[in-house]
Amino acid sequence: MLKKIKPTTPGTRHQLRLVVDLDRKKPEKSLLQILKKHAGRNSYGRVTVRHRGGGHKRYYRLIDFKRNKYDLPGKVVALEYDPNRSANIALIQYPDGDKRYILAPDKLKRGDFVSAGEKAPIKDGNALPLARIPVGMPIHNLELKPKAGGKLVRGAGTAAFIQAKEGKYVSVKLPSGEIRLINSRCFATIGQVSNLDHKNQKLGKAGRKRHLGWRPAVRGVAMHPGAHPHGGGEGRSGIGLKSPKTPWGKKALGKKTRKQRKYSNKYIIKDRRIK
Repeated sequence: MLKKIKPTTPGTRHQLRLVVDLDRKKPEKSLLQILKKHAGRNSYGRVTVRHRGGGHKRYYRLIDFKRNKYDLPGKVVALEYDPNRSANIALIQYPDGDKRYILAPDKLKRGDFVSAGEKAPIKDGNALPLARIPVGMPIHNLELKPKAGGKLVRGAGTAAFIQAKEGKYVSVKLPSGEIRLINSRCFATIGQVSNLDHKNQKLGKAGRKRHLGWRPAVRGVAMHPGAHPHGGGEGRSGIGLKSPKTPWGKKALGKKTRKQRKYSNKYIIKDRRIK
């Protein structure tokens, strides 16, 4: 749910804040790891991802993307915030005492039970092979290869849909609009990912963006000609007649970057760019 903040300061004037019913507790210590900051640098110390750096210190929460605790119902103990992703996470406790974090589906509540396996019932939060999930059911945390762990559809508010089943492959429509064949033995979790309003929030001021680890981004047209192909000119010149370029002179805005002979081309029924 979004809450409009009363404009008592310039930073709160247009702020839309997320109000989510989450547990205000310390994260499970056994599922935490140190998360080292790299500020967009590679092993040589060179910037390879621009506009990153600073931000609040974080720990990494170990998420169970594989869901390989088969045929054992686990209880949802808590719903928590995760600074490393847009979705919320759920802490699951199993009868043998094992605790794991999973991506929280939208309708999951504290006290619910979730399970994984071929015999798991069809309900939100349960993980099953695609062959066992009915056509038209929303799914997330989707595997690309059996037992490799969920790789697709993990962002807040996203969901994929099973379109059809043929032989050992299942046709799945992804959030991008791409329709793709995936092995029917691959696991997926039922339901839509939580935190649906994540994309609608407005941070309100630059400081909140800095706390999230983002540094300022300067437009190419505001630079001088030596720093960017869009730079220079008198006043507000815009990009002009030249085609849009990256800071390194490569074509941008519409240039296709996918390899023509990519191995996964044979699995794609409909490209996401085709409207």
